[in-house]
Amino acid sequence: MKTLADVFRDVLKEKGVESIGTLSKRFRKSRDKLQDMAIEIVHGKGAVFRIPEKTAVAWDLEGKMVEGSHYAYAPLCMAEKFEPVLTPEELRRRLPSWPYFIIDLYHWEKHMDKEKGKLCLQAIQCYGLLKRYFTGSELTITWANGEFKRMFHGPLDRITVYDGPTSEFLGEKGIEEVVLLDPWADEVLSKGDFNVKAFVIGGIVDIAGNKRKATPEIAGELEKEGIKVRRRKIVLKGDVIGVPDRINRILGIILKMMVEGKGMDEAVYEMQEPLHARWRLRKELPKHAIRYRIDGKTYRVVEKELFDEYSQWLKIRWEDFIKVLRELNLTALDRRRIHHLNKISNARIINGKAYRVILLKKAALLCYNC
Repeated sequence: MKTLADVFRDVLKEKGVESIGTLSKRFRKSRDKLQDMAIEIVHGKGAVFRIPEKTAVAWDLEGKMVEGSHYAYAPLCMAEKFEPVLTPEELRRRLPSWPYFIIDLYHWEKHMDKEKGKLCLQAIQCYGLLKRYFTGSELTITWANGEFKRMFHGPLDRITVYDGPTSEFLGEKGIEEVVLLDPWADEVLSKGDFNVKAFVIGGIVDIAGNKRKATPEIAGELEKEGIKVRRRKIVLKGDVIGVPDRINRILGIILKMMVEGKGMDEAVYEMQEPLHARWRLRKELPKHAIRYRIDGKTYRVVEKELFDEYSQWLKIRWEDFIKVLRELNLTALDRRRIHHLNKISNARIINGKAYRVILLKKAALLCYNC
């Protein structure tokens, strides 16, 4: 899927423009200069002009710095002074039909003030994410009441804010089918789902822990109004545990899969934080624990090398690994030491569980050899 920068680049190439500069210091620190220029043009803040003298700074259409250019981004007030090459109206006409990304605030009133604040912050971060790829106006907030508008400190004029229900908004846009991101869904999000015109993410922040299975209720409301809903979940190695639950990070995973063509596991890893990774690590490490029984006391041991294995697909640091070990009361030993423990122990079943039993004399010998 083409980004706004791709469309902007294509239009400039058609007009014979090979490089572009700016008449001010703006955009010099931008990560994606073409993308940021294109956003300002789409929102009617500026245009591309042909200027008689080369700019001091310019970039080619891949974003690399070159010597000055006779083409530059400048505010629209410069239209009387320079020849317009690409106006906002022309660029808007060339934009493809990108999907809407809807944050559904159906459950807004169930949130505490702190949760509402976090929800607004995550919505602002969603706008920032969409600006990296599209125009940002693809972000739609439905069920947006006055309280949300007062608490939302983002650019309300650059996104779509809809007071009514999501189904009503979809009806006005002629959209009959959506993908709803739902961790309780049976099916996993795939490339075949990227053909819809709208993605719906539940506007849910659950600090209080009282909104379990709130997302399926959104699906029910949409289906009641005749909207076909594809409920899809995002998983990491087949499990939802370890997948970020923040709205902006869920959106980031979708965009990385849809626009950058990345696999789901890779997209989840890139949007993951150590907090989410520790959730999954708490589930994974006990699977590898070996129970050693010494003088009636049980020690649960895992291989220290598991850190290297899990850090390839979980965003964990060594301190995260140690923290989870302590929480689960596990001990990590290197593989060589575990191999030696297995040699001096005997396998036993005690109360239906497998143990490796070490006699006290052998344990003392092991400690002596350490």
